[in-house]
Amino acid sequence: MAAEPAVALEGVSKSFGDLVVLDGLDLSVARGEVLAIMGPSGSGKSTVLRCVNGLEPYDAGRLTVLGTAMPAGLGDATAREAAWRPLRRRIGFVFQAFHLYPHLRSVENVALAPRVVAGVPEAEARKKALALLDRVGLASKASAYPRELSGGQRQRVAIARALAMDPEILLFDEPTSALDPETVGEVLEVVRALADAHDRTLMIVTHEIGFAREAADRVVFLDGGKVVEEGPPSVVIDAPCHARTRAFLDRVLRAKPR
Repeated sequence: MAAEPAVALEGVSKSFGDLVVLDGLDLSVARGEVLAIMGPSGSGKSTVLRCVNGLEPYDAGRLTVLGTAMPAGLGDATAREAAWRPLRRRIGFVFQAFHLYPHLRSVENVALAPRVVAGVPEAEARKKALALLDRVGLASKASAYPRELSGGQRQRVAIARALAMDPEILLFDEPTSALDPETVGEVLEVVRALADAHDRTLMIVTHEIGFAREAADRVVFLDGGKVVEEGPPSVVIDAPCHARTRAFLDRVLRAKPR
């Protein structure tokens, strides 16, 4: 019997008014898999992640996360949040724009969720936060406020924060899109180390072609809220079958600074 996937979307649809963002999407992600999600702007990439984390309610279909079928539709927001709350603790989310608390130091940002959400004693939460900051190469910045950090450093703090609850799934929504070119590499290096560990499921929305080729087990190309092409990086990136995939990769590669 095949192992139960970490995430399974079956015919999932999501619209914002008249705009259809996910159009009967079918996608399964194995436990421990590193999945890179690529596609043009508006193809539904970020919405997939937000649905998987319950930040965005999906309209129809079936979504199963870590063995639990999650409710569709807007419905009762209080009831929906109650259903998602225990599951969300098992999912880490790294956003494009960091979302660090500006009045908290790095170590405090990382320790906050374990302390407040999980009830971990302050000293224990701080010790773990310091270890995670060391893991992302920022031990020396533990006492720094976000304003005192570069964009790349802030994103690495955000990654440490996402790891603080020991999530089984990590979601990355274009983690380098808000960074200048000089700091992209330091963030990708941390994400690549997490991918190499294969101790949790990673879903990574990215336009970094080289990173996806090296780090991902599988690449999914979305367009119009549907999977157009999927497979190992050696196929989807290096020898895509679909003309739409080829056109997208061509455009992204041409846009890269030399």
